Amino acid sequence: MDIDCLPFRKTGYFSKLICDYIDGSAAVNTLYNRYPDIEGFKGQIEEKRKHFPVENRKVLADALSRQYEDIKASSHTLEHIQLLKNKNTFTVVTGHQLNLFTGPLYFLYKIISTINLAKELQEAYPEDNFVPAYWMATEDHDFDEINYFNFEGKKIQWNKNASGAVGQLNTDGLEEVFQIFSNVLGESQNAKFLKDLFERSYLGHDSLTEATRYLANELFGEYGLVIIDGDDASLKKILIPYAKKDILEQTAYEAVTQSIEKIGEISSDYKVQVNPREINYFYLVDGIRERIVRHNGRYFVNDTQISFSEEELLQELEIHPEKFSPNVIARPLYQEVILPNLCYIGGGGELAYWLELKTAFEAMDVPFPVLLLRNSALVITKKQEDKLTRLHLSVQDLFLNQNSLINKKIREISNIDIDFTPQKKVLEEQFKALYELAQQTDASFLGAVKAQEVKQKKGLENLEKRLLKAQKRKLRDQVSRMTEIQNELFPGQSLQERNQNFSELYLEYGKELIPMLFNSLHPLQLTFSIIKV
Repeated sequence: MDIDCLPFRKTGYFSKLICDYIDGSAAVNTLYNRYPDIEGFKGQIEEKRKHFPVENRKVLADALSRQYEDIKASSHTLEHIQLLKNKNTFTVVTGHQLNLFTGPLYFLYKIISTINLAKELQEAYPEDNFVPAYWMATEDHDFDEINYFNFEGKKIQWNKNASGAVGQLNTDGLEEVFQIFSNVLGESQNAKFLKDLFERSYLGHDSLTEATRYLANELFGEYGLVIIDGDDASLKKILIPYAKKDILEQTAYEAVTQSIEKIGEISSDYKVQVNPREINYFYLVDGIRERIVRHNGRYFVNDTQISFSEEELLQELEIHPEKFSPNVIARPLYQEVILPNLCYIGGGGELAYWLELKTAFEAMDVPFPVLLLRNSALVITKKQEDKLTRLHLSVQDLFLNQNSLINKKIREISNIDIDFTPQKKVLEEQFKALYELAQQTDASFLGAVKAQEVKQKKGLENLEKRLLKAQKRKLRDQVSRMTEIQNELFPGQSLQERNQNFSELYLEYGKELIPMLFNSLHPLQLTFSIIKV
């Protein structure tokens, strides 16, 4: 196995904000608490230790024990749950939607980054304990984002009428998905494992939450991963005072709005990822997850007949906190309130909205966690590597957009020089003399000279494009093979990890896949990994 690294900025797939953050740019240092390196965690540990109540630890451990009642957890995971009661135990966490059969490949990279970071922290700070955690987005209601996964260019989809929190959905209809998936997998030993895993996960459980917990535990339980369902009344009870500040005082709305303004002042290239609402909570009940909005002194559940006075709403919050579901702005705070957490590990889009939230955490007097960009990788098989060698394609070439890649390689392999730069320079020299002549005779002649220069340069550019197009036709076999391998490694002209499901790699590598990824991905390295196996 060979591992190469590429700076995130050079991939072309990560925003300027995230690249600046990773590079430690001084322009963004007010947007986060501590930089994600081993030294930065020392201060984070002490800050969290002082600000996380011991009584919350017991609530958390008891909630997790209940959630694991029907799961065969590893001794490592059970030990981690009990350790959470200890004031010297901390978590590192990632979160993800309940995508069908893990969804895109980066689901694995997120969790592996989390487990590996916990190991690195354990080595660096042996006097404390570090627990890797996966937060299931059970309260999300975007069913269309999670009801499918891609396999060998095909979209395998769960068709179902769904509303409300996806974690509460029953698994009816997944038998048909299982049959479709089984038919395309084949009959190899690795295919049989995948069929069995899908069947046990989804046909053996009644809800999507239970199925996803089982699946994640099967893949990562032996590494001590703790899986958390935030849709829990005992955990949400801890959130009550923070929810009140959000709902009654618009604390988060005001703080995040100010933060967004600050980000815009730093750079116009930094795009706003999410905007806060005056109330950042949904009401969650009976297949409904709708926004809470305030109008004329009353609180309404959007698109329903449900409404509350302020007193009634506060009473409902106290009696049924489980019915109040945080949105994308409030959920990070919820996580940090109930977990003794040090670090959130997420993708570029996630970290971009976390970077909007520091002021809101300060307003709520909750420590802001270290933010770490999850590992990203491109896995290249031996067969694919051989193709790249024969085509004289480098890894860096693959990250070009397809048209740029083709133009670059055609210029390199063509037996005709397609670069008209020398001719353009000769033309510029000729017009330099004409400019001098015009200035000596009639200055009004300068405009005509300039227009002629532009026209002739444009003519050369058109000839260059026509020659390049002609060479593409002549070398169409090479063009076809280059586009084929790039499409294979960048399906949909996107990163492999954002499109491909882990099952494709599992068919190739079997039970060696996950250990291979653990050995290849180093969370604090902060570079894009190219894994050749």
